[in-house]
Amino acid sequence: MKMVIIAFNEDIDEEVHDMLKVCVQAEYTKWTKVMGWGQHSAPHLMDRVWPHGNNVLMMCVENEKAARIMQGVRDLRKTLRQEGVKAFLLPVDDVT
Repeated sequence: MKMVIIAFNEDIDEEVHDMLKVCVQAEYTKWTKVMGWGQHSAPHLMDRVWPHGNNVLMMCVENEKAARIMQGVRDLRKTLRQEGVKAFLLPVDDVT
């Protein structure tokens, strides 16, 4: 099993969810209004200067689903270059 974590600009929430529907049907945990500052994107600090925030999705899925999700994020990054989206893939040793 793998843990996939996707952090993205809140403005592309719909695009990320559409990608997940196409790639895999997966349960997830979602955080909204998360602050962040990426290397290739504007800050999202939810203040007067940088008013936007990020969203973060976390899901624990089988290896094959994780690979499809990671490819889906890579494809999104190609089409939505100005809007930040980043995925991280971690091994899962145990689930309760």
